[in-house]
This record gives sequence, structure tokens and C-alpha cells, in this order.
Amino acid sequence: MRARSSRRAAGTGLTVTARRIIRLNYGFQLLFNLLWWMPVFYAYQKAAGLSDGQIFGIQSIYYVAFCLFEIPTGLIADRIGTRNCLLAGAVVMTAANLAPVVSASYTGFLVHFLAIAAGRSLTSGAASAYLYDGLRAEKCDEHYLRAEGTARALGLVAKVVCWPLVGPLMAVAHPTPYVLSAASAAGSLACAIALPRLAGADGGTRRREGGGSAFLRDAGAALRCVASSRWLALVMVQGVAIFTLSRICQVNLFQPILLDHGIAEASHGSVMAAMTVAEAVASARPQWLGRRLPPVAWVSVLSLALAGSLAAMTCGGPWAVVALLCLFAAATGFAYPIQRKLVNDAVPTHAPRATLLSVESIVDRAVCALAAIAAGAYLAAGRLDALLWHSALATAVLLGVFQLLLRSGVVKRESAGQGARPAGPGETPAGAADRPGTAGNRARKPL
Repeated sequence: MRARSSRRAAGTGLTVTARRIIRLNYGFQLLFNLLWWMPVFYAYQKAAGLSDGQIFGIQSIYYVAFCLFEIPTGLIADRIGTRNCLLAGAVVMTAANLAPVVSASYTGFLVHFLAIAAGRSLTSGAASAYLYDGLRAEKCDEHYLRAEGTARALGLVAKVVCWPLVGPLMAVAHPTPYVLSAASAAGSLACAIALPRLAGADGGTRRREGGGSAFLRDAGAALRCVASSRWLALVMVQGVAIFTLSRICQVNLFQPILLDHGIAEASHGSVMAAMTVAEAVASARPQWLGRRLPPVAWVSVLSLALAGSLAAMTCGGPWAVVALLCLFAAATGFAYPIQRKLVNDAVPTHAPRATLLSVESIVDRAVCALAAIAAGAYLAAGRLDALLWHSALATAVLLGVFQLLLRSGVVKRESAGQGARPAGPGETPAGAADRPGTAGNRARKPL
């Protein structure tokens, strides 16, 4: 059976098992994240009798719950195995989407969002860790970057196609968005069940250790790993700029920016669709960036592109702002899979990968929560342009410090999980000179 699964598919360089992992990951990511109710949940809750205070209060509880769930769910993934964690997340997500159908009340929506936070935190690190470990086990890890980006792109395209259908479907049956979301989550559960088990990566050894002390050991190992690896910590910090800028712009500032430039609400959906298409295309093709710069430099360049786009929006007219928003979305699409691969490559081979990815997620969301508070204060004072400029300047300062640390030699790029230099966008893994055990691979010159 192993011999059969190790055959390479013609023209792809992938084994049969690796190709199966990638395709099922596509299906899982698309269906799990396909929340049909997203464009209408505010109006849906208003129709159910909830006040604005209750609706936004639930959202605040959701973000806090997401952060609180991240560490324990990352530990669970490293304990029971990433595949089993994906199964659990899909089950929880299916039930979560049915909660408003059962009870369209404050309690029902609160339970719904708390369960959504639990389901998403169960899979946020586990999905990426499973894909990375699965492809590495098949010696196909050079395909990880494209697989991660394509999965994100397919999910974005699905939203563009499906979200316009929500209004007509609701006219037929009001709870349809939540029923379809539950059906999609159930489909992701089927994909998770079909995923192959990974030898040594499904929690077999760690599960046998058992006990609460094992969870504490994993948490301690993750924190020690971050503390002992300046490179891993710095790569995580570099990703904060991407996540915070993209989240604040595409969620919190999207409508204020458009309204400030006289773009009517009736056009906001079209602008969002254009941005989503731009991000989807870029996410699917990070290799278009080429090999002239290493991945860590590309992330910095793309982060500066995000910051520059925000600053330029203060100067342009309506059409220029729409174009800049699409450029912003494309830069986000390119950056996400590259940053994800950088972090995965920086994680030591035997470290609790899912837990470390959860740590990164917590840092990102904690900074985003602080940025959201600041954004609210700027908007309340009518200082949108100042907010965009200050966000751009803060990003430039952060990246300047990052590059200074690299060039000064205080932080050196360390070897990847198995000792290979992380491949750039479109690169294949380095050759024999970069294999584990080579002297030049233990410490590299700063970029």
C-alpha cells in the first residue's frame, strides 16, 4: 500500500497521497469557511429583535473567546493529532450554524458565535499544520506554498459566487443562510474524514502520554521554542503588520473609506467582489513574485505595499480609491501564503506546530483588537485620513526595525523545520548543500 501511495502523478511531481491531501484540503478549507450568513447576519439579527448593543456585544465576546480558545485548541491539536482536530472543528462548526435555526434569540446567537469561535480555533493552526506535515511526509513540501495559496483563493472565489445568492434564497426560506452554512460545514467534515492518517503526525505518541501535565508540557515547549528562537519570534512579529492592516482595512475601514470618497452603499458589494477576486488570484499564484527576493523580504515589501496603498487613499478620487483597494487586496493575497510558509519553516521539526501557529494567531488578533479600538477613536474624531497615514507610518517603522535587526546580525535566519532553507515564491527546495547537517545551514547571513 505504501509503495502504491508513493508513486508520482505524471507531470505534477506529487505522490498519489500528496495529491489526495491537497485536494481534500481544498475541499475542507472551502466548505468550512463558506459562511453563507456573513453578508446578512446583522440584518438577520435585527429582524430577530436584537438591538445594536446586543449585536456588537456578541461580536466583542466572539473576538475575546477566539483568543481564549486558541491556545487550548492548539494544544489539543498537538495532543490528539491535527486530522482529529479538523474532525472536531467541523462537527462544532456544523452544530454552531444550526444554533440560530433552533433559537433565533440573543441566547441562540451568542451560543452560535461562541461555537463558531471554538470551531475556527480548532482548525486555525491544525489545518495548516496537517497540510505542511502531510506534504513533508510525502517529500512534496515544495508544493506547500502553492497548495496553501490555492486553498485560500478557492475559498474566496466561492464566496464571490455564493454570497449574491443569499438574498433570493432568504426570500424563499428565511433560515436558508444558516442551513446552507451548516450543510457546508458538514461537507468539510466529510473531507476531514477522507483525509489520510499521517504516521507520527496524528498524535499517536503524544496521545499515549496523556494527562493534564502533557498539555502543560506542550504549552511550555511552545513558549520555550518562541523564546529560544529569535528568528521564529521575529517572523511572527513581521506577520502582525499583514494581518492587522488587512483586517482593519477590509473589515473595519472598508465602508468608512468608501463613504468618505462619496461611493454610495449600493456599490459597496461590487467593490468588495472586485477586491475578493484580486485577493483570490494573488493567493493562488504567489509564485508570480519570482525569485529575486527571499520570502522574508517579499513579506516586508508586500507589507509596505499595503501601507502605501492606505496612505495613497487619502489623496485619490473614488476610482483611484477602488483601484487602491484592489491593489491592497492583491498584496494581501500574495503575502498570506508566503508568511504562513515562513512561520511553518521556522518551526523546529519536533516542536508542537499547531500550538505555535495558535500562538501566532493570538498575537495577530490581540494587536488587531488594539488597532480596532484606536480606529474607532480616530473615526469618532473624524480623522480618517490621519488614521490611514499613521497606520502606514507605524508599519514602515515596524518593518524598518525588523530589517535593522536582520542586517545588524542580532537575529540571523535559522534553518527551516528539516534544515532546508525556506524556498522563495516559485522556488523548489534548495539542493544538497542545504540539507540537514551541513555547516552552512546552521546559521545564515542576515538578509
